[in-house]
Amino acid sequence: MVIYILFNMLQQRRILKTLTEEEFREGYRKAQLIDVREPNEFENGHILGARNIPLSQMKMRLQEIRPDKPVYLYCQNTQRSSRAAQLLYKKGYKDLYQLKGGFKKWTGRIKTKKS
Repeated sequence: MVIYILFNMLQQRRILKTLTEEEFREGYRKAQLIDVREPNEFENGHILGARNIPLSQMKMRLQEIRPDKPVYLYCQNTQRSSRAAQLLYKKGYKDLYQLKGGFKKWTGRIKTKKS
C-alpha cells in the first residue's frame, strides 16, 4: 500500500506541476484556466476568467481544451484537479498545472454569479 501511494505521488509530480498562487497568477492568463468543480460551486465564486469544466464531465468535454496550450486547473483543494490532470495526461495533454491549496486558498479576484 505504501509503495502504491508513493508511486502515485511521484507519477503526479511528473505529469502535473503545482504552483503557488503567485506563480499561478503569472501564467494563467496565457493559458486555459479551468475550474473542475461542479457548476454550483463555480457559480458561488471562481477565479476571474476561468471556464467551468467539472471533473464529472471532463471526458465528454475534452474537445473544449486545446492540447497545444498550457492548462491551469483548480478545484476546491487539489484532489479533483489532480484527477483531471491524470485524465488529460492520458489523453495527450502535457503542459499541466494546478493551484497549490486550490480555490479555498486563493486570495485574488473572484467572480460570483449575481442572485
